[in-house]
Parts: sequence; C-alpha cells; structure tokens
Amino acid sequence: MNANAIQKDNKKKIDFQSLTLYIGAIAILIIFTVVSKLAGKNFLTFGNIQNVITQSSVIAVIAIGQSVVILTGGIDLSVGSIVGFVGILGGLLMKAGMPIGLVCVVLIIMGILIGMSNGALISYGKIPAFIVTLGSLQIIRGVTMVVNSGKPISGFPEGLRAIMNTKIMGMPISILYVFILYAIIMTIMKRTRLGRWIYAIGGNAKAAKLAGVKTRKIELYAYAMSGLFAAVGGILLLSRLSYADPNAGSGYELDAIAAVVIGGIAMSGGKGNIGNTLVGALILGMLKCGLQILNVPVYFQTIIIGLAIITAVFFDKAKERKAE
Repeated sequence: MNANAIQKDNKKKIDFQSLTLYIGAIAILIIFTVVSKLAGKNFLTFGNIQNVITQSSVIAVIAIGQSVVILTGGIDLSVGSIVGFVGILGGLLMKAGMPIGLVCVVLIIMGILIGMSNGALISYGKIPAFIVTLGSLQIIRGVTMVVNSGKPISGFPEGLRAIMNTKIMGMPISILYVFILYAIIMTIMKRTRLGRWIYAIGGNAKAAKLAGVKTRKIELYAYAMSGLFAAVGGILLLSRLSYADPNAGSGYELDAIAAVVIGGIAMSGGKGNIGNTLVGALILGMLKCGLQILNVPVYFQTIIIGLAIITAVFFDKAKERKAE
C-alpha cells in the first residue's frame, strides 16, 4: 500500500476512532467529577484542570516524538533518560554562566544528536529499535549520573522559571507551547512528503522502498525528531521545577508510549492521528490527577494506568484482526 492509499485509509477510519477517543476522555472527566463529589472532594475546578494540563504538557511534548517513531513501526525507550540528561547538562551550563537562550539551543542540539545516533544504529546498523534505545536509556542515565556525581542542581536564574510558569490571560503558557508544537507536527505529517513517507514506512517498509522512499534516511529523521521533542520536554520540566535532578524523567518513556497508544496510534506503525496523542496525554493526566485526589495509593494507580494501556492495545489489535 503506497503513502497516499494509507492516508486515505486513515481518513476513512479517523472520525470514528477520534470520536470514540473524545467520548472516552469526556466519560473519564465525568466519572472522576461524580466520584470525587461523592467522596466530598472537587475534581472539576478551574485550578485543577489547569493543573492537569500543566502536568500533562511535558509528557504531551515528549509523546510527539514517540508518535513519529511508532508511526514508522519503531519505538524509543531513551526519551526519559534524555529528559534527565538535558536537565543536568542545562543546570551545569547555567551555573557556568551561559545565557538561558543559548543553553536551550545547546540542549535541543544534544537531543537531536542522541536521537540521530539511535536512528543511525537502527536504520543503517539494522539493530532492533528496542535493543538500541534500551541500551541508549542505560548509557544516557549513567552519563547523567557521572557528569555531576549523581547530585541534583538548584539555584537557577529567575528567567528559567519564566519559560514554563508565565501566564497569558490567566492561562499557563505551557498550553500555548503544546498547541503550537502539535500544530507544527500535524502540518508536517499531513502536508509534507516527510509525513507521508513516515506513514508509508510504518504501513509497509518494503513497498515504500520499492516506491522510491529512502527508508533509512526517514527512520533517521524520525529518531532525530524523537530526541528533539524529548529535549524540549526536558527543558520544560527543568523550567517548571527550577531544579535539575539526575533521576528526572524516569518512567517518562512509558508514559509517552501510553499517551501514544491511548491516542490510537497503532504499535505496528502506519496508522493513527498524531493529534490524538495530545488527547491520550490528557487522559493519562486526568487518570493520575483523579486517582491522587481520591487518595488512591500509588501502587494501585500504576495498576489502573497499566490496565488502561493494555485495554487500549487490546482494542487496537482487535481492530487490526477485524480488518484482516
């Protein structure tokens, strides 16, 4: 199936899939509102909704890159460790007197380079993505510990907090960042050859190659984009906390994958609307926030979120079996 055919096939299914996702998000919002009210607590408040969006924004940004990689049929387990590395490296550079703007540029370039090294090993080295990015996760996490002897960094300039904690007309600026980044990636995926080729590789890599798509180069770009968005997520987290912890970002790779899967992108690649990843991240944020308000123990929270991920994958696979 060529790129145009895959996109047409996606469009036919997208409305029903998106509608189901939106109804699910609204249902979760209503359920937590009612249950919280019965428990004598408030879930649906302006402040809490702002909190959900702000808390979800870092995962939503990281999940953009994860979506692109999964659409090619791959996976990136290194994004959480990139978040931690970016925080520590950024902290050291700021302590050395580098301006915040230049620090952000350096961190984004580092994220892209890490992503490109993953992509080169996967596309040109023919090593499975799971193995490469799992190894990369361990290496980057180790390097993060080494560069500052495993110690956190604090005491940053006030300008750093302004990146994430500024408000526009009472709304957190993180909302604006998320919408701009999703608008850019949706335009790339729907309006450019690169987007069509990413879908084509995930749909059928051999057919895409026969059609003239440079599959190795496109895979390389996809992992570079994943590194880029992981670095941006790391900068946003560093700004929000104004504190660099070498363990920051642990488990974020799983949250990003969960947001992608809940958003309806097929783990086999080639199918799904990247815009719905944002809805997946918000659903994940509502689940975490709602369970915290209800004082559900952390270990039960992880069980419930794990079940939500498995359910999303089950329905995804059920659709694929039905299509076959």
